[in-house]
Amino acid sequence: MPELNTVDSPVKAPARTPMVDTSIRPFRVDIPEEDLADLRRRIKATRWPEKEPVADFSQGVPLATMQKLARYWATEYDWRKVEAKINSYPNFITNIDGLDIQFTHVRSKEKNALPVIVTHGWPGSIIEQLKIIDPLVDPTAYGGSASDAFDVVIPSMPGYGFSGKPTTTGWDQARIARAWAVLMKRLGYTRYVAQGGDWGAIVNDLFATQGVPELIGMHTNLPGGIPPEINKAAATGGPAPTGLSAEEKRAYETVVALYKTIPTQLFMTAHPQSLYGIADSPIGVAAWLIDHDPASMRLIARAFDGESTGLTRDDVLDNATLFWLTNTTISASRLYWEGFAKTDLGPKNISIPVAVSVFPDEVYYTPRSWAERAYPKLVHYNQLEKGGHFAAWEQPKLLVDEMRVGLKSLRS
Repeated sequence: MPELNTVDSPVKAPARTPMVDTSIRPFRVDIPEEDLADLRRRIKATRWPEKEPVADFSQGVPLATMQKLARYWATEYDWRKVEAKINSYPNFITNIDGLDIQFTHVRSKEKNALPVIVTHGWPGSIIEQLKIIDPLVDPTAYGGSASDAFDVVIPSMPGYGFSGKPTTTGWDQARIARAWAVLMKRLGYTRYVAQGGDWGAIVNDLFATQGVPELIGMHTNLPGGIPPEINKAAATGGPAPTGLSAEEKRAYETVVALYKTIPTQLFMTAHPQSLYGIADSPIGVAAWLIDHDPASMRLIARAFDGESTGLTRDDVLDNATLFWLTNTTISASRLYWEGFAKTDLGPKNISIPVAVSVFPDEVYYTPRSWAERAYPKLVHYNQLEKGGHFAAWEQPKLLVDEMRVGLKSLRS
């Protein structure tokens, strides 16, 4: 019987599955002072264009507004204040689907707190939600009761803030939603709700369609409730469909206006990589972020005119500075290239309970009839008297009150 040649015919060991890093690592913001000095130097070296030949906002952010912003940014603004605020909360990084995700995670002292994952939008960041953390986590100190408490998770979306920047395509809103499910499971939550506006609202709408049993409900301040026939007519700027109520006709006009006033978003949808000049200038970054929609642009301008609004100069510059220091102008813009064309602002067959808050200066108006059609399990609907697109940032108390009331029925 011939001998086996164990040298020439080795037995191969089975291939090992690569280990997936599921660790959660503490994170702290610590921007080098030389980066801040470089920012101030670049602001002072801005090459300004001539004044706009119009007396309104129809050509974008006025020169006078940006020059006021620049003077304050270069000489008085203090990044270290917001850096300390961020660091006052527990922050972490974990790798999900090959990408580092930074998030703030604050647990309430109340044992029956309801976990909520809050998602920002563009041109936002976790800075948008800093004002709502304490009232949500510690309601008794902010006019609420212990039964109103939330555990709060606020992640930075891929390409935004301190999260990683995708190096391959495919990180659209649906994939972000799937990543959030992984994040909440990794944190040990088996029952939670979601909240968001802007992209955060779109992410959550998609999240609600993915069959994640742990997601038991959500609150939105940008309802995905535009009926398909309304959206189709508004996109062409045509007349309103017949049979609408007076309220629905008013809502239709806001959708028409929306499609006429999102030039920056349309550019990012087409060519985000071409924003080199903006990404290379702090003033370019700030102007690009301010020009989100007409109502928000006017609100921010008033902040630099010394008027009392929901936003301060520091609020505006905290966010712009974060974009600058993390060099995320282009990486954040790619989310439009990934998902804007396939974004649906209409009903998505969402079967979980949903609470809706409608702020008067939102980019479009959602009447109750549209909200009921989009969300069959509508547990709360309310029209606020003030506030706009960036509710958590501009009107944190109102948003917190809406979350408390709107999500109360989902508490165990």
